Amino acid sequence: MSKLSHLDDKGAARMVDVSDKAETAREAVAESLILLSAEAFDAVVSGTVPKGDVLAAARIAGIMAAKRVPDLIPLCHPLPITGAQMEFEPLAERNAIRIAATVKTFGKTGVEMEALTAASVAALTIYDMVKAVDKSAVIASVRLISKSGGKSGDYRSVGESRSDQIKSITSPAPLATPKTANAKKQSAKPQVLMGEVAAARAPAAPHAQRDAFRTFMTSHRLRATQWAKEAGVPVGEIMAFLTGRSRGFASETADKLARAAKVRTDDMFK
Repeated sequence: MSKLSHLDDKGAARMVDVSDKAETAREAVAESLILLSAEAFDAVVSGTVPKGDVLAAARIAGIMAAKRVPDLIPLCHPLPITGAQMEFEPLAERNAIRIAATVKTFGKTGVEMEALTAASVAALTIYDMVKAVDKSAVIASVRLISKSGGKSGDYRSVGESRSDQIKSITSPAPLATPKTANAKKQSAKPQVLMGEVAAARAPAAPHAQRDAFRTFMTSHRLRATQWAKEAGVPVGEIMAFLTGRSRGFASETADKLARAAKVRTDDMFK
């Protein structure tokens, strides 16, 4: 009566019987995109949101959500999740956060819903964390990027790029141009810029430098976009350091930021 696997011959809902399926390694990658105001975006990446570390909360929420799908989505099978990873890509020019959720299992059915749910709940968590600053934040999209394993084989999204899709969405905060939709899932992983150096003359470990830099921004009431403009440096360099996508600044960049803030370079990392 129906080609939908969740319906029987009489059209009644059912949980699909996977007893005879082979167990295989399975993986799914899903993404969501949330659009923020400039103020909310700066607060997220600089760690100054009143509720706390937004991306840390969203990361845990996404992983937890991947493990609770059978409690949320009717007819989904309980699965032994063997891996769940959340990645966040700030799109600085357009005040957006791209979320990528990767979920793995070894079993008889796939983890597409787990990845989609993880990406969705992470986006909702970001909204919850920033709503006091920006109630107009928009979750612009949630979609499957790729899956592997199982009888149906591999899948990778194709068609128009995410950039083209996003441009068609009306929102108060326009988006940056992300990578194309058929990019490999590895593209969501942070990349280190060539030629970068450790945060200028600071002996501390990278994470300690990052925490010190964030504290410096907070104590001096510095907003990333305005500070970068005054210093004459790309705001993306500040965002990349704050979010761990780079290990530090080029010496010239660090010196420009220090001059704009009217401090010594070393003062930004103490």
